[in-house]
Amino acid sequence: MRIIVNFPPGGAADQIARAIGQPLQEALGQPIVVENKSGSGGNIGGDAVAKAPADGYTLLMSSGGMVSVNPFIYPKMSFDPAKDLVPVAAAARVLVFLVTKPDFPAKDATEFLAVMKARPGKLSFGSPGNGSSPHLAAELMKSQAGVFATHVPYRGAAPALTDLLAGQIDFLFDPGVAIPHIKAGKLKLLAIGSPKRSPLFPDAPTLDEVGLKGFDADTVFGFYAPAGTPADVIARLNREINRALTLPGPRERILALGGDPAPMTPAQFHDKAMDDATRFGKLIRERRITGD
Repeated sequence: MRIIVNFPPGGAADQIARAIGQPLQEALGQPIVVENKSGSGGNIGGDAVAKAPADGYTLLMSSGGMVSVNPFIYPKMSFDPAKDLVPVAAAARVLVFLVTKPDFPAKDATEFLAVMKARPGKLSFGSPGNGSSPHLAAELMKSQAGVFATHVPYRGAAPALTDLLAGQIDFLFDPGVAIPHIKAGKLKLLAIGSPKRSPLFPDAPTLDEVGLKGFDADTVFGFYAPAGTPADVIARLNREINRALTLPGPRERILALGGDPAPMTPAQFHDKAMDDATRFGKLIRERRITGD
């Protein structure tokens, strides 16, 4: 069995896939190999799974943006995620954390927004790619706060984090991979881009709390299969993935990313993606965001 992750090693999708892959392998009695096929906002990995045999032996682990964002920003995709992929199981609600280097001249999110307003276009931010949830989080912040900064897209969260630590960019909406660096004092956490505070950092305010009302950049990561995969296979995979989410290992890995395990039925996962498509589609049209 293969789990194709459509982002590079080290990112949230990769870590979640590997955390769930081990207990899934044991439950199914099948060896599972995790492969990273990144690029084009996740479309390269998505295309590989969409064109794989619909036999349950190939799964995609992706951010929810594969279905809810990419069709808006890539007008000529090589596959239709709504038709060529079917939802199998959600895995985690992934939060984003607004982080900077410790020497950034702002002690909190309010001062950070003031610095951005005073220096329009002078600051830069990274993301795992155009249309990724961290990119959309930054665009949402720019829209609501009336500020501007330059976007630098990367091929995943891990390389974006590397450049933030090296001082090549000024800030990042991190999907959880920067948490060890926050705890070690190598990065400064300013705010949470979620409707609620993170249990990992209960003192860090949400952007809603600092004045960006209703700010919500959460997304749900999960598993998809090629369209046509038998319903009984989907049901079995959903059951085993949901069970894996109750085990200490996967739960701890997801919580360490600052996320929340999110077991759902395939129908619930689909409905969440459609809700996100409405929410993010509006932002994409307003900000005229396009693919890379």
